[in-house]
Amino acid sequence: MNQYPMTVQGAEALREELNHLKQVKRPRIVADIAEAREHGDLKENAEYHAAREEQGFCEGRIQDIEGKLGNAQVIDVTKIPNSGKVIFGVTVTLLNIDTDEEVKYQIVGDDEADIKNHRISVNSPIARGLIGKEVDSEIEIKTPGGLVEYEIISVDHI
Repeated sequence: MNQYPMTVQGAEALREELNHLKQVKRPRIVADIAEAREHGDLKENAEYHAAREEQGFCEGRIQDIEGKLGNAQVIDVTKIPNSGKVIFGVTVTLLNIDTDEEVKYQIVGDDEADIKNHRISVNSPIARGLIGKEVDSEIEIKTPGGLVEYEIISVDHI
């Protein structure tokens, strides 16, 4: 199987979600099913069918998380010496050459990406254009809005 890169924080967040699903949500769903069964005829029992459907989603998510954690390649960027090159897990400060706007992005795994919190997937066009580049490099990134030129101002291992 392929290994998927993941930050330490991303792996911890998945472990917390998995623990919540197994320790809190799964027992609640089982109790809901038991309660719904007591109401009689299961064919016409909407509460029972809703609880069973929720159980299916919960079990699917548990399997999904277990699979991701099993195939995760957890990378702790704080333990890698900073060479000034953009690699997985680093936080990059970019200067948009056209608008003089600065923006920071952390390059993370697919499941961790959250653009509102400036966390971009390693497979995103911006990250793919940045990987391997060094501080003070100028790069062109093809975005849906057109070609954008950036200068890499800093690369931080935080």
